Order: sequence, then C-alpha cells, then structure tokens
Amino acid sequence: MKNFVINKYLTMEFLKSFLNVLLIFCCAGLVMNLFEEINYFRKYDVGIGLPIQLSFMIIPSIIINMLPFILFLSSMWVLVKLKNNRDLLSLRTFGISNGKFIFLFSSIAFIIGIIILTALNPITSIAVKYYEDIKGSYDLDKSHLASINANGIWMREKIGKNINIIKSGELKGNFLINVSIYKFNENNLLIERTEAKQANIRDTTWLIEDGYTIQFQDENIKNDFENLIFYSTFNREKLNSIYSNLDTISFYKLMTESKELIARGYNSKLLKEKKHFYLSLPFFLVLMVLLSGIFTLNSNERRQNVYYVFLSIITCVVIFYFKNFSTALGATEKIPLVLSVWSPIIILFLFCSVGIIQINEK
Repeated sequence: MKNFVINKYLTMEFLKSFLNVLLIFCCAGLVMNLFEEINYFRKYDVGIGLPIQLSFMIIPSIIINMLPFILFLSSMWVLVKLKNNRDLLSLRTFGISNGKFIFLFSSIAFIIGIIILTALNPITSIAVKYYEDIKGSYDLDKSHLASINANGIWMREKIGKNINIIKSGELKGNFLINVSIYKFNENNLLIERTEAKQANIRDTTWLIEDGYTIQFQDENIKNDFENLIFYSTFNREKLNSIYSNLDTISFYKLMTESKELIARGYNSKLLKEKKHFYLSLPFFLVLMVLLSGIFTLNSNERRQNVYYVFLSIITCVVIFYFKNFSTALGATEKIPLVLSVWSPIIILFLFCSVGIIQINEK
C-alpha cells in the first residue's frame, strides 16, 4: 500500500509536468505556425479561420517529432520540483532510491511512446494529409497538379491551350507503369488518348514505350507505337516531391503496407528510415528521461536550478543537431540508414548506463 501511494503520487507529478510542458510547446507551435499560415494565405480572401484550422491540424504531428525533448524538459521540471520541496529526501527515508525514481518515470515515458504510436499517430497522419490537401488546393499554380491515392498516380497539366490528364498505376524508379494520357482541347473536348506499358520520366521529355494512341478528331484512328516522345511539365524529381512528407503515413501503415507504398512510388529508403524512427521513439523517450535524471540528481543544492535550465537547453540543441547529422549521413549513404537512426540511441544508452549507476549510489 505504501509503495502504491508513493508511485501514484510520483506518477501524477510526472504527468502534470508533462502536460504543462506539452501545453507550452503546443501554444508556442500554434503561434509560430499561425504566422506562417497567415503569410501563405495573404493573397487569398480566406479570413483568419482557415489559418487557425490548419495550424491545429499540423501541430500534433510537430509535437510527435518534438516529443523526446518535451519528455526531457518534463523530467527536469518534476525532478527539480521534488528536490525543492524536499520530497526526494523524504521518499528516500522510505527506501525509494534515485534508481527507482528514474525507473518509474522511464516506464511512464515508454508507455507514452507506445500510446502515441498506436493511438495518436494514425489520427495525426490523417490530419497532416487533410492539411496538405487543403493547402494544396490553394496552390498558385493550379494548372499543374498531381495527386496520389488508392487508384494510382494522377497528374493534370496545361500545355499551351491543351490540358493533359495523366494516370499511372505506380512509379518504379524513373518509370511510370501502365500509363494513360488524355488530352483535352480548350473546350474540354477529348481529342487524343494514349495508353502505354510504361514511360521514362527522368526528364520532362518523356519516352513512352509499347502502346497506342487514338486520335478522336480523325475518326478515332488508332496508331500503335514502340517508342513515343511526350513533352510534359512533370519529371521524376517533381513527382518525387509528392512523396516527401512521410508524416501523412501512419506507423501502422508503415509496418503493414510498406510493399504497397513502395509500389505506389514511395522511396523505400525514406520509408525504412521513417519506420525505424517510429520504432526507436519509445526507447528515445526513455533515454531522455534517464538523461534528465543524471543531470538533476547529481546534486541536492537548490541554487543550481538555473544551471539545470541552461544545461537542458544546451543538451536539447546538441542532441537535435547530432540526430539530424546522423540522419544526413544515412541519407547520403555515408553510414547504413538503419544505423543512422539508431546510433544516437546507442550513444545515449551507453552514456546513460554509466550515469544511472553513479546517481543510484547517491
């Protein structure tokens, strides 16, 4: 009963600290993102409602990416609070060591990570998708649009007075597979249809292979071809930008539908990196809690609180840039992609292993 009461008290204090820091990050993120959305829609008569709506839709996804640092600051906050209230000294008289504090808080952090991945992430991925769809509908260049859905890849472009509607089943490397091209004139009448096995879209000058065209203005004349040159405004690089935001894909889809996503054209390396980012997240949260305990529990002096705040800020910045640097090395294939995601976790684990042993002896 004694341990249950103590654990409940510590859990509530930790969760209060976590919610306070989370609220601060959410408010700061909303304000900063709101200015960005207002700037984006400055040429549109949409009022303030739409920027606010979009800000609320994108903030949860940003918070997930910032979650390790939120947990780090939360742990610092609650540990400093417990030290200032002399609660740590009181609890030690009941046999609660520093290691038990850290173990309890780390367990909570791990559970938060699991809940985020399984319950919140599917919702945030849908919100990000709607965010991009709404924002994309206000794109200044509406004559050239592209979309990816369950029916394949769709593109719309205006070339001179004609409009091309292009559909493909999937994207493999530089090739669109099972391509259909519908050409409409300025009166929106279908004048030509092209069907082909594949199209090389490395450049904006496409090489379409093994197909046929039907000219509807010439009594539906059908012409077969082996190779056909087609001029477009899209190429592989431009189409790739559609796949750049993997926050629209939930952790569940990454784990269960990776082959389908690759078949639709998503970069397999980026998908692998994102999957391992999600898998490493709960462990990253645990290590950030351990790190905060190492910094905070090494001393019982209240006067060092300012030092802890300064140290926490510097630590967050260093870890953030180190993690980005490691990811960049993986993206450029300087080190294996999986290692680039897990190397910050491994290094933090080695550092925390030594630090936890030291603070548990105090």
